[in-house]
Amino acid sequence: MSTAQHKNGAVRETPDRYGAFPRLTPEQLQDLTAHGERRRTTEGEVLYREGEPFREFLAILSGTVEILQDHGGPEERTVAVHGPGRFLGELGMLEGQAAFDTAVVREAGEILAVPVERQRTLVGRDPVLGDLILRAYLGRRYLLIGLGAGFRILGSCYSRDTLRLREFAARNRLPHRWLDLERDKEAEALLRRFSIRPEETPVVLWKGERVLRNPSNAELARLIGLPAPTPKAAQCDVMVVGAGPAGLAAAVYGASDGLTTISVDAVATGGQAGTSSRIENYLGFPSGISGGELIERAVLQAHKFGARLMVPAQVNRLIQQDDEYVVTFTDGPQVRADAVVLASGVRYRRLEVPGIDRLEGISVYYAATVHEASLCEADPVAVVGGGNSAGQAALFLAHHASRVHLLVRGSDLNADMSRYLVDQVERHPKIEALLHTEIRGVSGKEKLESLIVEDNANSELRKLRAAALFVFIGARPRTEWLRGVLALDEKGFILTGADALATADATRWDSLGRGPLLLETSLPGVFAAGDVRSGSVKRVASATGEGAMAIRLVHEHREKAGNLVRTAGPEGPRP
Repeated sequence: MSTAQHKNGAVRETPDRYGAFPRLTPEQLQDLTAHGERRRTTEGEVLYREGEPFREFLAILSGTVEILQDHGGPEERTVAVHGPGRFLGELGMLEGQAAFDTAVVREAGEILAVPVERQRTLVGRDPVLGDLILRAYLGRRYLLIGLGAGFRILGSCYSRDTLRLREFAARNRLPHRWLDLERDKEAEALLRRFSIRPEETPVVLWKGERVLRNPSNAELARLIGLPAPTPKAAQCDVMVVGAGPAGLAAAVYGASDGLTTISVDAVATGGQAGTSSRIENYLGFPSGISGGELIERAVLQAHKFGARLMVPAQVNRLIQQDDEYVVTFTDGPQVRADAVVLASGVRYRRLEVPGIDRLEGISVYYAATVHEASLCEADPVAVVGGGNSAGQAALFLAHHASRVHLLVRGSDLNADMSRYLVDQVERHPKIEALLHTEIRGVSGKEKLESLIVEDNANSELRKLRAAALFVFIGARPRTEWLRGVLALDEKGFILTGADALATADATRWDSLGRGPLLLETSLPGVFAAGDVRSGSVKRVASATGEGAMAIRLVHEHREKAGNLVRTAGPEGPRP
């Protein structure tokens, strides 16, 4: 008997406690009818299957539909049951990913079916309907993540490749479940069931039948439906490297201005902002917004205007050829572009403490998402860092851990943390802020058990019990591949504007009759935006603004370089 049924066989609808299962109004259903078709359903009919792409947006007119995980498998369970007025699907429908669950008709009735491409257009055109669907789909995605739905990663907690796959899944907000070979009894049974040798792990199990043995990130992306690069060479007006706030803003504004725009990222859309549990000082969101939701909204905007996003795609070379640039990827493909926006962001610095390497990915983390928080429920944890990222992480983890030790090297929280965060941290009963404190050692055989910390004001050592450590101690730029190509500062950040001109070959600019524009690097037509740029303000809003500004400067460069004719009309680029 399904978990969604009463003893008398009647199917009960899942209540909408978190806004993930809203109803469409009669007016909205009527408007959708003009774009789709009404269709009768039969009991037991499968409307869409786990692992297959969504083809239609489905709204229920009558009858009930049950959403199942692992349909027909040994772990089948109900995710939700929907009745008249509700609609089906989740975030993957809007982003072209495969379905992570299966929809089965439990009580025959009638549905309204709208082709996915037409529905995506409607979402962009109708802000009320679009916001309703997007919020519901975001809620359903996080519900699936919390349930451990989707694919399974089977591997050892000591394996670097297991850590790589888990990070890729978490950063891309993909529903999945990790089974640790070292601790999970189910893992051994699965090894036998699929005839997997331990040395072949980690493996990804999909739909209870497909096995990928130690796949690359690109192979996993193709399995799920993420748009990885194609082997064919591509041509575009603007190539954006990096898909954090700056890169996504550049993609949105570039595509909306009519420029053919390609945006790539080595790991996931969102950058460091995508891992933020709550951003409360972003303009226009007075109650705050999670990094994941902000990024998903930006991704949908980019798709709406026609930008092409490719993840994962690791860029390894930038070559100038005449008036164009060739950007090549580690796995072979290349893109030719008139202009390039570098928005590759930064990566968190790792903590230099003896013995910490063996615990990274097991109980030492450089992001605080739902995935990491679920691994340390009801245990004490420590967060090291004094900036906004550390403060946001501490507040988020306080909802899961029994206690949060916030370890700050300096003597004043206000030095690097926004005042609103300082107030919340100091008031929270579960957070203990330890100032002028540094980590000197870690202990624990298989996972972190405790920390040795030192008060750098009096050299006093103490032991803190902690089941996990979250590190936010600054960042370094992702510019290794740009050394010797364009001008960088002493820390590796990209120089722009007047700073770039001071280090550039002056003859390079003679033919243009100008020096570098405000965000332009030492290469004409190559711009830098966001955290990767030297002197930038490390804030989400600032990065977003720079991404938009970079596109305006791209237009200015193209006008002076004489190559605007391909995409602009007689009046120039659209505002």
